[in-house]
Amino acid sequence: MKGEPDFLQNLRDEMGGGRQWLDRVVVMLYAVLAGLAVVLFTLLAEGAFALYSGLRSGWWWAPLVWTPALTALVVWAVRRWAPGAAGSGVPQVLTALDPATPLRERSRFVSLRLSVVKVLAVSGGVLAGLSIGRQGPSVQVAAGVMLHARRWLSPNSGITHRELLVAGGAAGIAAAFNTPLGGIVFAIEELSRRLQDRNSGLMLAAIVIAGLVAVSAFGNLSYFGRVRAEALSWSLFLPGALVAVGCGLLGGLMSRLMLASFIGLPDRFCAYRRKRPVTFAAICGFAVAVIAVISDGTAVGGGHEHTKVMLEQVGTQGASHQPLVFTGLKFVASWLSSWAGVPGGLFGPSLSIGAGVGADVAWLLDSPHGAALIALGMCGFLAAVTQTPITAMIIVMEMTDGHSMVLSLMACALLASLISRMISRPLYSTMSQLMMRSMRDGAAAPPPPGEGSAPGR
Repeated sequence: MKGEPDFLQNLRDEMGGGRQWLDRVVVMLYAVLAGLAVVLFTLLAEGAFALYSGLRSGWWWAPLVWTPALTALVVWAVRRWAPGAAGSGVPQVLTALDPATPLRERSRFVSLRLSVVKVLAVSGGVLAGLSIGRQGPSVQVAAGVMLHARRWLSPNSGITHRELLVAGGAAGIAAAFNTPLGGIVFAIEELSRRLQDRNSGLMLAAIVIAGLVAVSAFGNLSYFGRVRAEALSWSLFLPGALVAVGCGLLGGLMSRLMLASFIGLPDRFCAYRRKRPVTFAAICGFAVAVIAVISDGTAVGGGHEHTKVMLEQVGTQGASHQPLVFTGLKFVASWLSSWAGVPGGLFGPSLSIGAGVGADVAWLLDSPHGAALIALGMCGFLAAVTQTPITAMIIVMEMTDGHSMVLSLMACALLASLISRMISRPLYSTMSQLMMRSMRDGAAAPPPPGEGSAPGR
């Protein structure tokens, strides 16, 4: 039939293009480098938190001095030398992806230099004992590495800056969570609705390779361990619905607070922050330190340690989780850490807060489905904050053994995201729009406080 593909001719075209294959090798090598960058980032952040934990366990009062001092130092250094490294990283990548952003301006938001600074600054915030994550920043880190590949590609490669940014950002998620499928879905749902057919396979391969690098380094385990849910029944319906509603309300509130902190309201606190940002950061750091002392360190950091403990102790006597207390303290600590202006992400803290919501509902209703409710809470809160329900569902699904919870996770993510949309505008895209407006106006973008300048997709 006329118009059918000519297999032999297509094969000759593919095998005969030496430069084309060289360009593909370059992209694959940079995908490996992006995965390695996230692996090194993970090791550095975990080492930093281990040092902080040792300091806190040795002297309970040490965070009251250490945290505000180091928080102020990180904010001062970032503002002075690399303002583009502030925030979570996802809004910066979205801004660089926007067709309205001139090529010459993209280095303000994503570059190899900013990737290096981002790793150091986020690790500094973790060392300070703030409630921040590294997954959102990993998006900007990996995107900066992948974008650097463009200088080695031929002009006729057909691989654009946009495709490299999408692949790099998604590779960051894939490597940070050890969830390659989650990275691919994140690329489709948040970073880009469209990839060129010609290069979509190559970009997906780059995402998978970066994820495999992390799997090779840490094993096929997720950041939060594996959630093993027991056989489910209709008795999960009511507590599951409460978890979804609670996560939707709290996640929408968190997103709204993040945006308010990022934009800056006409109140005395935001006015003081604009006037004395370093001093304000120290005050926020001191408040987080007080929370660390009250919670014995469980409400600071990325939160995955406490979440793992909750999963291990679910249904046992003497569980260390403090119902309602941990969730509230973690929520406040994450918001203050973002508002301080230290680079950091919201993905990790969101999963931890959501796990707390699930554990709280299980405790209130004396439900036998503790592990399942914790998984639903992680999915629901992440979906509510980021308003990307499919990505949240896939990430948590890849951390869950078996497929018995797929429909439950999907329903929870959709309901929580729907409720959040009634409370707040989308967090990352709104921050990106504000950055674009600031760039067009020729003004410096406001220093983002956490996951985009607020806490951290």
